[in-house]
Amino acid sequence: MWKRALDRAGVREPGLRRDYTEQRRAVRRFATAEYAAARVLLPGAVLPHVVAAVAFMHDTDDRIDRGAPEDRAAALAEWDGLVRKALADGDSTLPVLRCLAHTAERHPDVRAHVEEFLTGCEREVAWRSIAAERELELYVREYSLPALMLTACLLAPEDVVTRTAFTEGCHLLIRAMQRVDFLEDLSEDVRAGRPGVPADAVSRHGADLARPGPALGRLVEEQADRAADDLRAAADLPTLAAPPYRPFVRALIGVQRLRLDAVRRAGASLATRPSGPSAPAAALVLLREAARRTRG
Repeated sequence: MWKRALDRAGVREPGLRRDYTEQRRAVRRFATAEYAAARVLLPGAVLPHVVAAVAFMHDTDDRIDRGAPEDRAAALAEWDGLVRKALADGDSTLPVLRCLAHTAERHPDVRAHVEEFLTGCEREVAWRSIAAERELELYVREYSLPALMLTACLLAPEDVVTRTAFTEGCHLLIRAMQRVDFLEDLSEDVRAGRPGVPADAVSRHGADLARPGPALGRLVEEQADRAADDLRAAADLPTLAAPPYRPFVRALIGVQRLRLDAVRRAGASLATRPSGPSAPAAALVLLREAARRTRG
């Protein structure tokens, strides 16, 4: 089925097919559940391009997420140059960038989103903490949303007005996802000295992010409520996506609800351990959407 997907996606040159297959293995390894959803629910013509975009996003994040701020900034500057050269030349010595260049050739909208994402990476490299909701919103708009749009642009409708509404729906979705990310990874982020929960909310509740307790439990519940509000506001997003991609978008939102439920259950224990949805529950969401698509 993967070979047919490559055919339908216009990936025909043998070396490039090997490159896309290498990215597929990487995505399947670091994003197993997401890959499964894409594999089952997305049409073959777009699947390899989604894989290429996700692989690029992950590779970028991995390169700029290590070391002191100045090391991360230097890594971003070097990577930025390699990415821009690959898009300009249509080629690269790196398989992930060869795939990105080909995907951008087949889907020209990707180029603008790569540009926005690379610009947003400057904020990702620079931040150490988030003082208030306003800073969280800037982080989401400047980094998280461009990261999501690398793949979401491949699923967007052609109509300009609907596309604008689709992008705003993606903004609501990624704001919820980012808030849940920061809660899920709270213990790890605190150890790294980069907590993503707004500092003013932490102070308002008198919470200690490193210690379980009632105050932290109330903070987690408040942040979960905010994420839930955004998920509810994004509920119409699947109807705005191009029709072939709606089952995947519904499944994506369904999994975010499971993640949010898991965060609520974990509560103050997030100070000492991460959380996540159960694999059987996530699989059930996927199977329901697959069955719904089969029924037509």
